[in-house]
Amino acid sequence: MPRFLAVYTMKPANVVRFHAMPKAEQDGVDATGVTQWMAWEKANAASFADKGGMVGKTKRVTKGGIVDAQNDICGYVVVEAESVEAAARLFENHPHFSVFPGDGVDIMPFVTGTGD
Repeated sequence: MPRFLAVYTMKPANVVRFHAMPKAEQDGVDATGVTQWMAWEKANAASFADKGGMVGKTKRVTKGGIVDAQNDICGYVVVEAESVEAAARLFENHPHFSVFPGDGVDIMPFVTGTGD
């Protein structure tokens, strides 16, 4: 079955706004979001080729060296689906952006082998 990389995105300004909220409000968002995210994972478990995870600060490597960098990527998962459209439908109304301050989820097909 085709595999797709799903990248969770979140604008740095949204993270700043979230952390500026009162702690009780942040905790409420977390409690609701984590519960919904776990339910989403359970409902879609058969589609996961790699459950991925959330990621931290970025280092960029170029021929000029290694530097701190910033991007909107905050996590990933690898899913299996019949098509990119089917993979994208898995993420409709995902808690990443329906509860948490996430921006969206970018879905990309693997165009080279995935190591199988």
